Amino acid sequence: MKVTIKFFTTLREMTGKREDEIEVSDTFLTVKGLLNRLSEKYGPKFVDYVYEEEGKARSYLQFLINGKSITTLQGFETRLRDGDKVAIIPPVGGG
Repeated sequence: MKVTIKFFTTLREMTGKREDEIEVSDTFLTVKGLLNRLSEKYGPKFVDYVYEEEGKARSYLQFLINGKSITTLQGFETRLRDGDKVAIIPPVGGG
């Protein structure tokens, strides 16, 4: 199973990529499991950016699967399927 992850702004700089493709053998990979794999791959800077000290994902980040917010699905327990595109969106500011 392959899942594509799209990175924006700070995460793009941190990873050096606009997107990454993760291949996994898990039949039932969740968003939470994907974040764990990305944390292993990209290390402490990724972990610090995505997670609060309590280990919960930062509330200002949005996570989309194929354009749908995980808040309208099953949250971090949402199961991913082959070919899914996951976007990690930081807060948008302007002025």
